[in-house]
Amino acid sequence: MRIRPLRDEPLALDLVDTVWVDQGALLDQFDDLEGVRAWLGDHGLPGADDLERVRDRLVLARDALRGLLEGRGHDRLNAVLDEGATRPQLDDDGPRDTVVVSDPAWEAAWTAAAAVVPLLRERPERLRKCANPACVLWFLDVSKNGSRRWCSMEVCGNRAKAGRFNQRHKNAG
Repeated sequence: MRIRPLRDEPLALDLVDTVWVDQGALLDQFDDLEGVRAWLGDHGLPGADDLERVRDRLVLARDALRGLLEGRGHDRLNAVLDEGATRPQLDDDGPRDTVVVSDPAWEAAWTAAAAVVPLLRERPERLRKCANPACVLWFLDVSKNGSRRWCSMEVCGNRAKAGRFNQRHKNAG
């Protein structure tokens, strides 16, 4: 399993970014069940006991999130969100929200999909696709002035800079 290039984004974007491009090939962390197990473990989400069904739901949620981010509408995401809800409860530690889903295999996917809602409420303009046309990654721009363009300056940003540099020198010669 290859390591994804962009990690530590908010949960919804991290799910979207389980598909990425490496050396021109589209890779999917969920192509094998160990990738699903690793992603669930990274986020402390349940579902490791039913990986195939959980993977199917994660892929549905991921595709719905990507569709929303790419401007293809919210119906598919709403269908995922319809699979669960949060229920406020009180316990000895105080108030908490409990996730209630139609089927336990939905919990991880629903939790990740629902995590996009606060992002859309707070600063939707900060949800961005990498400016590299060959890149499929999304990120939350947390820069002070909101000017981040690349998923990673080390990868896509440097490629763009090198391309502009090479083009200038090619045109000058």
